[in-house]
Amino acid sequence: MKVVETSDFKAQRAWQAREIAAFDGVTVRLHWTDQPYKWHVNDGEEVFVVLDGAVHMDVRRGQGEDSVLLTPGAICHCEEGDEHRAVPDGGAYILVIERAESP
Repeated sequence: MKVVETSDFKAQRAWQAREIAAFDGVTVRLHWTDQPYKWHVNDGEEVFVVLDGAVHMDVRRGQGEDSVLLTPGAICHCEEGDEHRAVPDGGAYILVIERAESP
């Protein structure tokens, strides 16, 4: 059994990750960031859980963009093909569950 305390993870750069688990082609990683992630499309589904801080999850749909503010405890599920980016409001800890090969 493994117990991970979010506050024990000290990242040296934005979006640095600590792998929590990897199984059946899926990874579970703890990320820390204070910088936006680039617009991207995953090659599978992605689950994004804000543990600490606040993150704007932007998504492009058709000709427009939507943004949702995620606060601690919020869970965002991006489906395969959703173009999205995460933009933290200051520093944030985020749990990301996705295919091991996803960008």
